[in-house]
Amino acid sequence: MKNHPSPRRVLRRFPLFAALAVLGGFGATAHAAPASPIVVAVLAPTSIIPGKDVVNGAKLAAKDINAAGGVDGRPIDLKIYDTQLSSTGGINAMKKAVLQDHAVAVTGVFTTEVSVPLMPYAKRLNVPLIVESGASQIGPMVREHYSEYKNVFQLQINGTLVAQEVCDAAHDLFAEPDHGKALSAVVMSEQADWTRPFNAELQECLPKAGVAVKKVINYAVNTSDYSPIYSNISSLKPNLIITGMAHTGLAPVVQWHQNRVPALMLGFNIQAGTSAFWKASNGAAEDTIVVTNGAGGAAVTPKTPTFYNDFIKEYGSSPMLEAYTSYDMIYAVADAIKRAGTTETAAVVKQLEATNMVGVTGRIQFYGRDAKYAHALKYGPGLVTGVAFQWQDGKQVVVWPKSIAQGAVQYPPFVPHG
Repeated sequence: MKNHPSPRRVLRRFPLFAALAVLGGFGATAHAAPASPIVVAVLAPTSIIPGKDVVNGAKLAAKDINAAGGVDGRPIDLKIYDTQLSSTGGINAMKKAVLQDHAVAVTGVFTTEVSVPLMPYAKRLNVPLIVESGASQIGPMVREHYSEYKNVFQLQINGTLVAQEVCDAAHDLFAEPDHGKALSAVVMSEQADWTRPFNAELQECLPKAGVAVKKVINYAVNTSDYSPIYSNISSLKPNLIITGMAHTGLAPVVQWHQNRVPALMLGFNIQAGTSAFWKASNGAAEDTIVVTNGAGGAAVTPKTPTFYNDFIKEYGSSPMLEAYTSYDMIYAVADAIKRAGTTETAAVVKQLEATNMVGVTGRIQFYGRDAKYAHALKYGPGLVTGVAFQWQDGKQVVVWPKSIAQGAVQYPPFVPHG
């Protein structure tokens, strides 16, 4: 026997019918009921600064969307859930979001350790899952098991492509032919799932960018004394220290400055993206170069400066990487729902695959189902390429790409150059 949808489910799918039913039929003359909100879940570890920026970026996006009329008149209703930096916390949060609070999409989730375990639940709960994680394995998993993971998208440059981003910045800033000298680097990364493909790609792309790799150093995230590491690096005499830091960041930078390591620090450091980092480092962040999604109000796209200024006005600090990505994430979900004309998962997923919008980090598109990094954020010219900023006198000064640079690279007195 064929199952028919319940009246309640029909009304939930078609809010216009629900409104008419409340009014008493097509001929009713009473005022129309308010449009039903679109519930979107945001999962993040809310006890740490990056997690708070995930939430704040999403909140600002929802505020802006709703101020402009919502999605065809329907407001975005964000529900925030704390993942507690654990896969169990993430799974429980996702279940509650969908089964109890009726979220039509789940977003956020910027740690690999939580995002990958959540992937099977996108199918089980029949909901789009759009994560900020830099995990390089997500795209290949979607490609190889499309029917299982087709609801999963990655609106963050993955670890492999972040490495390419770092290589591009290093090449343009230091290894162009007119610099006139051979360059070398030591890769210094924390031990984490995301840094394995990050390190592997750096060893491939840095030499192509004109920077020889002398050594790769992986340190434990609970390291407190970096002096032996910096002593080793100093003995190798590299021009650059290429960093891979997400769970760490402050102590390595402070001790780089304290040890007066004669190599410029350049790379990925999530913690260094917040405006509070300068004060926390007591100024030791001076001259470090950080690759991220946006900084200093630089016009990555025409939308970026407005977002940057509004974020500071709303929250009292400059946005870090997660806030930029989270803001674009909510817009991507709203855009897909609008084009789909429904919140039904299959239709929304189809429209997410066709995403082509200008966000605050660049032009947002996802790789196709047959690409190596299926459903991951596309990286490259005309898409998302990121920026590199340098801490200079307490300010984040964008130094790359040159088309939007706010200043030139400066060197600390203990680093030789020229």
